[in-house]
Amino acid sequence: MRRGSKVADRRQGGSVLKGQNRIRLLGICFSTAFAVIALQVGQLTLRHHQAFANPEIAQHEPRQPRPDIVDRNGRILATDISVSSLFSDPRKVIDVDEAVELLTANLPDLDAKTLRQKMRQPGRAFVWLKRQVGPDERDAIYNLGIPGVGFVEERKRIYPQGRLAAHTVGYVDVDTKGIAGIEKYLDDQGAIYTASLSQPESNTSAPAQLSIDLGVEQVLTDEVSKAVEKFHALSGGGIIMDVETGEIIALASLPDYNPNTEDKRLTSDQQNKLTSGVYELGSVIKAVTFAMAFDYGTANFKSTYDTRQPLQIGKFRIHDFHAEHKVQSVEEVFTNSSNIGTAKMALQVGLDNHMEFLKRVGLLDRLITEVPESAKPLLPHNWSKLASATAAFGHGFAVQPLQGLSVIADLINGGMAVPPTFMKRSKEEAQALAHRIVKPETSEKMRYLFRRNVEIGTGGKADVLGYRVGGKTGTAEKVIHGHYSKDKSLASFIGAFPMDHPKYAILVMLDEPKAIPETHGFATAGWNAVPTASKIIERVAPLLGIEPKFSEDDLAKLAKQNKILKREG
Repeated sequence: MRRGSKVADRRQGGSVLKGQNRIRLLGICFSTAFAVIALQVGQLTLRHHQAFANPEIAQHEPRQPRPDIVDRNGRILATDISVSSLFSDPRKVIDVDEAVELLTANLPDLDAKTLRQKMRQPGRAFVWLKRQVGPDERDAIYNLGIPGVGFVEERKRIYPQGRLAAHTVGYVDVDTKGIAGIEKYLDDQGAIYTASLSQPESNTSAPAQLSIDLGVEQVLTDEVSKAVEKFHALSGGGIIMDVETGEIIALASLPDYNPNTEDKRLTSDQQNKLTSGVYELGSVIKAVTFAMAFDYGTANFKSTYDTRQPLQIGKFRIHDFHAEHKVQSVEEVFTNSSNIGTAKMALQVGLDNHMEFLKRVGLLDRLITEVPESAKPLLPHNWSKLASATAAFGHGFAVQPLQGLSVIADLINGGMAVPPTFMKRSKEEAQALAHRIVKPETSEKMRYLFRRNVEIGTGGKADVLGYRVGGKTGTAEKVIHGHYSKDKSLASFIGAFPMDHPKYAILVMLDEPKAIPETHGFATAGWNAVPTASKIIERVAPLLGIEPKFSEDDLAKLAKQNKILKREG
């Protein structure tokens, strides 16, 4: 019995051992199977990722984040948000017709025929179906679970301020590539500039800070818009510039556009006229001629010019718009805006010196700033005596409006040429870039004339009590089909304030303004561009920190205005 029992125990023990071995073997098999499956899943996932992580997708994920664009006070003008874009892998689409039906039902803006063509390309691993899909649309498509259809996370550029400062900021395409304005400038600067703004530890970029002040920009845009409507102009524009630093504080070109819209096909009217267009600014350019004559010493405040008769040059005669028919002083030639007197002033300087001065102040070359839309000046083909005489008062000589403003700012800021900029810049940085173009005493004379022209001349409606505004008007006949039009003109005003120590320069431009009852039948700059500038200065001067200083005459005018208001009230 004991021997049989031992044999039975050995047999039972052997069975248990064999059972345990089978369990171990089974466990090993299952583990191996799971490992193989996991490996295959990993490889499939990797292949799937590699299939879609091709250059077409990779190019939409830049190594360096695109920097925000902010105004001088840090308010956001442009930034990125995360969006989803819809794509397809035609190789994995099971039923094209069903997929197209489902997609068009949820995305009605998609074209069914185009979708079928895209999804019936078995040799393709990737095709875009729709870029930058909204969150609700994304969720709806995702929940359908259509084989071969998926999403890629991308970055979308948005502009929180909409139309405000649109021409300065510019915009990007669907691949966030800069197309215009500062957006294009950022790309043109290249990877080094982007890297200089980068903060790798947080995978972010420091913002590109502009010189633009959104508050001032809003006022400028608002008043120019009102003027365009009031005077029935085709378009209008305005610029405010710091004459010490060259910073563009505000720029508005109307009509403008909304950079958030998908369709960026701008009309010619929507282009940035203040940098990408050139115009004859008319009598505004007379300020350059006066500065030239003062600087060469061919004219001073004791000089006089006979304007009793038109100036004859060959077969051509130069007239005054408002003929005085008398001998005029330098101050009168400026405040009466005499073409005859200004032309004679230029002829005294001489052709070569005139050309040299235009070159010196920067009117012969293309003005280059961070905004890439920049037009080259149009000059007379033959620099003759007649060309010099007419260019002296802005006839036959076209420049960017920003260029015209920049030159005038340099002539009144003490005579230092400061390159204009759309990026925030300190006074010290500006001084390091500046160079002298006219003598300090020449600049002082120009400041006097500018102020006198507002006190007693064509710029009278620009005066704002307490801010000592100065400026020069310009009404230039437009060239229509190769000929100067008598009833279509460009009205402009370039001024500065406070004139005793200029801090800011301003330009207002209206294209083809019309006469209205309030202007007594006139459509010249003194009746439209000038009062518009006055309204702008009155609103922006406090925003810019300029404190009013009231003279006795100012106080008397204020008292008179208060009496009128009380009487009307």
